[in-house]
Order: sequence, then structure tokens, then C-alpha cells
Amino acid sequence: MESVAAGHSLTERMMGAARLQVWAYEEVEADETATGQAAAVVAMVAVAQAIGSIGSGSGGVIGGLLSAFFGWAVWSGITYVIGTRIFSGTATWGELLRTIGFAQAPGVLNFFGIIPVFGGLIRALVAIWVLIAGIVAIRQALDFDTGRAVLTAIIGWLALVIPMLILGGIGAAFTHVF
Repeated sequence: MESVAAGHSLTERMMGAARLQVWAYEEVEADETATGQAAAVVAMVAVAQAIGSIGSGSGGVIGGLLSAFFGWAVWSGITYVIGTRIFSGTATWGELLRTIGFAQAPGVLNFFGIIPVFGGLIRALVAIWVLIAGIVAIRQALDFDTGRAVLTAIIGWLALVIPMLILGGIGAAFTHVF
């Protein structure tokens, strides 16, 4: 295991996070100035996703950026509450914001989703990779074991998705009525 060393570049941190290297998550967790870098990762991934989804009717770059930032903040907040209140992890919301932001790093590969025939497969594999990176990020930020990190991720995902599905259903019903 590589030791935590301050001063890695954004690219080095992204590569470390994508490779699921613990040092990268520990470094950004401890570096309170890395929140801007985490936001840059989220933005790069949103742009890569928008490019990789060209032709699939996605909401475009601006909608993707807004959605990515909103999802990042909400996911980090929900994870913070579940991880600290239910599973007794120790972290701040900022630590989760930074580690979960960097866990999105494999998402830059969504750019290749534009490749005909293979694009959907690439996006699916990247989604799985990002989920695994998210679990590593949660584990490192909250300082607990992988089992609790997986449970935190699942409960947090359900807490995020169920209201979105309900609101989406209400919105769809509203659209069809009017």
C-alpha cells in the first residue's frame, strides 16, 4: 500500500481513484482544498457522459452538468447521514464530497459510449466501475469495513432513487393530464 503523500496532481489523483488505490481516497479525504478538484472530476465526467450519449436523446451538456452536481451533493449528503448515524462511521460531509467526487473518475471513459454497437456496453461497464469506486470512497471516508460501505451505498442509493422515481412518475402523470 502506498503511503499518503500530499501534492499529487489532479490527473494522478484521478488515476489512483480509478485504479481503486486507497492512497488516492485517503489523500483527497484529508486535503480540504481538494473539493474544487473533486468538482472538476464531476464536471469532466458529466461532459464525457454528454458526448458519449450523443444520439441517445440525453439532456445535453448543461443539463448533464447540473444533474451531475446535484446528484453528487445529494448522494454525498445521504451517504454522510447513513454512514455516520446508522453505521457509526467517522467523516465530515466534505470528506465524503471529495472522495465520492473522485470515485466518479472512471466516468471519463463514458466518452467512448459514442462508439456504435459497443457504446451501451462501455457505459454499463463504467457504471459498475464507478459503483465499486464509490464503495471504496465510502469505506475510506467513513473509516469502516467494506460490508458497511456496501450497505451504506445500497441504502443511500435506495434513499436517492425511490423519491426520484416517485417524483418522475408524478411528473409523467402530470404531463399526460395537461
